[in-house]
Amino acid sequence: MKRLRLFLSSMAGRLFVILLLGMSVAAMGATLVATAKRQQDLDRQILVRLADRLQGYVNLLDNNPELRERLLQAGGPNVRLAPEEVRVGTADAALTAVLAQRSGPVSSAQVHAANFRACVPRLPDIVPRTDEQMQRRRMRQRDPAFAPPGCRLVELRLGDGTPLRLVMETPAVARDSAQAFDPLFLSLLGLAIAVLAYVVARMASAPLQRLASAAAQLGQDLQRDPLPVSGPLEVRRAAEAFNAMQKRLQRHLGERTQMLAAITHDLQTPVTRLRLRLENVADEALRERLIADLAAMQALIREGLELARSSESAEKPAPLDLDSLLESIVEDAAESGAEVEFEQGCGEVLLLRPLAMHRLFSNLVDNAVQYGHSARVSAQSHGGTVVVRIRDRGPGLAPDELEAVFDPFLRLETSRSRETGGAGLGLTIARALAEKDGARLWLENHPEGGLVAVVEWSQPPRAGGNRG
Repeated sequence: MKRLRLFLSSMAGRLFVILLLGMSVAAMGATLVATAKRQQDLDRQILVRLADRLQGYVNLLDNNPELRERLLQAGGPNVRLAPEEVRVGTADAALTAVLAQRSGPVSSAQVHAANFRACVPRLPDIVPRTDEQMQRRRMRQRDPAFAPPGCRLVELRLGDGTPLRLVMETPAVARDSAQAFDPLFLSLLGLAIAVLAYVVARMASAPLQRLASAAAQLGQDLQRDPLPVSGPLEVRRAAEAFNAMQKRLQRHLGERTQMLAAITHDLQTPVTRLRLRLENVADEALRERLIADLAAMQALIREGLELARSSESAEKPAPLDLDSLLESIVEDAAESGAEVEFEQGCGEVLLLRPLAMHRLFSNLVDNAVQYGHSARVSAQSHGGTVVVRIRDRGPGLAPDELEAVFDPFLRLETSRSRETGGAGLGLTIARALAEKDGARLWLENHPEGGLVAVVEWSQPPRAGGNRG
């Protein structure tokens, strides 16, 4: 049910419903109109056949005066002499108009509806009807798909002026107007319309889905391939506008990175001169503080450049054994004297950027060691999701600080020491690296104390195997 609601809330779902309803109403309307037209043609054919029979019989009477009495007694095909008492109904304008177009005496005939008993002898006088037969007849008369036989009174004058009153029986007709509401017919029609509406809706929404997917990938990789310019005019225009926007973003980011690189390069010489001159400061305490501030300035410039480069990196993904990468990072940290342990592996081989992932997890492990005095690294794979957790033994963070620490240049550690406070860009760079490889990075407090950095791939780009 949830998937159905999600589908109906999408562009494809709404187009599907609109097309399904619109095409169903149009198809049913066209079917009813076609059925009515077919029935009208059938009624017209019946009238023409009745007129042919009547004209043939009347011409026979008109051309053979000596046989007229015998012919009237014998009657014609569904035509006979009218009895003296006939209950006359409304005028039959349709048959009268058809007869008016004929030649001979029938052209002046007047036709009225008559009681059916006037056309045939009363059946009870010949064969008595049972109650069951009467019930079947009443049900057949109420059936909308069955038109019962009728009777018409025709009044005309023969060529010699003799008035003539005839009754003409109209045969029963099985009408097919009810077929438009046949359950099997409606089911097949609805199925065909539903399939067609679904295909058309998917085709119409496919360009929007491609554009949405390209926009999501653009947030992870600004250097992705341009969107193909194909399809209808509106789709091509949207793709061209999207590609133009991507080029502008690439140019803007490139200019920013070049600017930071130029600043970093141009500052190296004066910073080096400042450091040499600071060595000549006589006051040792002042000299140490000035040198520390200068080192912090250099680190800030370097990390700012790394942040810019993290969004512009052109490194290509390659099969990466995630457990081997984490183990090597843990071993490097342990060799430097840190309390670091690799607790669990996931056995996954993913398509990731090796250097970027090394920077990401090294940064998180360094943060855990620096602020939590230890790091416990584990990786898990379950339900198609790969999760890496790095836990420390520190005091943790307040709930409102778990997201704020990812803001650039925000340092919750209030000291100005480079060894304790940092530049405030480490987690910002780490999140940028993670998002570019399709992962999410967040922090959470562990129930038993300490902070946990979580990197999760909900749809990991697997390389087709694992360490097994």
